[in-house]
Amino acid sequence: MNATIVIYGSSTGTCEAIAEKIASKLGCETVNVQDLTADIINAHQNLLLGTSTWGAGELQDDWYDGLKTLQDADLGGKTIAFFGCGDCESYSDTFVGGMGELYNGIKDSGARFIGSVDTDGYTFDDSEAVVNGKFIGLPLDDINEDDKTDTRIDEWISAISPEL
Repeated sequence: MNATIVIYGSSTGTCEAIAEKIASKLGCETVNVQDLTADIINAHQNLLLGTSTWGAGELQDDWYDGLKTLQDADLGGKTIAFFGCGDCESYSDTFVGGMGELYNGIKDSGARFIGSVDTDGYTFDDSEAVVNGKFIGLPLDDINEDDKTDTRIDEWISAISPEL
C-alpha cells in the first residue's frame, strides 16, 4: 500500500470515530482537516476524505478551509476515496450531501477516484453524493443504522484496498 492518510472533519465526534476505525483497519494515520497542509497532501499518494453533512447537505464547517487546501494542491495522479456521515431519516433529501460537496470541489483535479458504493440497501430520497447511480464514496448513518456501520466499513475497505 502506498502512503495513505485518512483526513476527516467532525463536529460531534462521529466522523472522527469512523475515520479512526478506517485508519486502524488500513494501518495508517488520521489527520483532522483543521490541521491539513500542503505538506501532508504531498507526502501521501492516497487520501481518504471524510465529512459529516450539515444543514441542507453542506460540508462540515472545517472542510471549507480544507477544501481550499486541497484545491490549491497538486492532486494529479493521487488516489482519493470518500466517506460521509449523514442522517437518512431526518435528512433523506440531502443524505451525505457533504461527501458530494467534497467530490464536486475536486472532481477536475486530475486525481483518480475510487470507492463508489451501490445505493442498494440505503434508504434516502436524494443525495448530491450520487453520481451515475452510485454513491461516490462510503455513506454511513451511524445514528439510524449503526448496526450496519462496521460491515459497511469492512466491505468498503476490502473493495478499495487493492487500489491503494
